[in-house]
Amino acid sequence: MDIQIISRNGEPEYAVLPWDQYQALLIAAGQPIPTQASSPAVTPAPDRDLRPLADLRGLREAKGLAIEALARTVGISPSYLGLIESGERQPDAAIRRSLAWELGVAGWRDES
Repeated sequence: MDIQIISRNGEPEYAVLPWDQYQALLIAAGQPIPTQASSPAVTPAPDRDLRPLADLRGLREAKGLAIEALARTVGISPSYLGLIESGERQPDAAIRRSLAWELGVAGWRDES
């Protein structure tokens, strides 16, 4: 299974897995599989203003956090966090919220 574990404060908080694997788990558990028509429509909300994360490396260093520690807390690899810090990758909304939460950036509660 391709599961991504998202942690907060060093504890697992969410598990994210591909849709087909989720459906297989539902079948194994004897649960009905939601269809596209019965699934609630998810409309992406506009990105909230988390511009302070633009200087992610500076924020992390100001908090005295090693890249490995912040990455582990957020549930991503240090190399991926490095790519985010360098601007080579754009994290999804869940990772942005986790980073904002861990770094104390205002607006982390905004739903997206």
